[in-house]
Amino acid sequence: MAETTYEEIRYEITGSTAVITIDREHAFNAFTSQTVEELIHAFQRASWDTDVAAVILTGAGGKSFCAGGDVKLRAKLGNYGPSESGLLRVGELQTVIRNTPKPVIAAVNGAAIGGGHVLHVVCDVTIAVEHARFGQVGPKVGSFDAGFGTAYLSRVVGEKKAREIWFWNRIYSAQEAREMNLVNLVVPADQLMETALEWAAEVSHRSPTALRFLKQSFNADSDSVAGIGQLAMSALDMFGNSEEAKEGAQAFAEKRDPEFRQHVEWHY
Repeated sequence: MAETTYEEIRYEITGSTAVITIDREHAFNAFTSQTVEELIHAFQRASWDTDVAAVILTGAGGKSFCAGGDVKLRAKLGNYGPSESGLLRVGELQTVIRNTPKPVIAAVNGAAIGGGHVLHVVCDVTIAVEHARFGQVGPKVGSFDAGFGTAYLSRVVGEKKAREIWFWNRIYSAQEAREMNLVNLVVPADQLMETALEWAAEVSHRSPTALRFLKQSFNADSDSVAGIGQLAMSALDMFGNSEEAKEGAQAFAEKRDPEFRQHVEWHY
């Protein structure tokens, strides 16, 4: 991938801020394997650029921040599409966001669902529009995130609430997300990027070295989750080829309720 060539994301510099936009509006900004690799490249690029003081992650359009993995593509191909590595490197992307030595602001412009919900959770702060929606759908579509998407989420909202989010797959409003400390600030839609850029500009006046050490200190408390996450991603890769997982993706694509239990292959 050439440094400045992306097909599924946009990378723009505004002042001292790198703005990374998931650019798959036609698919509610759901990511493919290629999207993930482009995001990894973009975050690493922002990390190395000494002129960049902060990073904003957002989605194209006004309906969706990110709908997680492209389940329709998975139902069609059995995977999330081709990529340079041939892998869906979501766990690596989450780690790269956390390890970016600069504040990362999630500017949630719409629905943050599934894997998209995890992406905003691992960002340092979240600013959301009033019509944003948040939630998990993994168990509904034959998927899960047993790394940062669960263990770190529980540190953000509390263990009981995190279990509710994952087990019941309810969708929460921006205000509800703010009340559970999942979101830092809720703003009108026409003020989202302006506000995010203001936050980024404000933090650009802080010591870059101090911010780097502070971020590493915050991360140290939960970095052990990365190892669990790697195990979980390996398990998810294996699970994705099971009939139970395939049923979830197929049911989603066909807009029907899945029939998981007839495909369960394990026993107590």
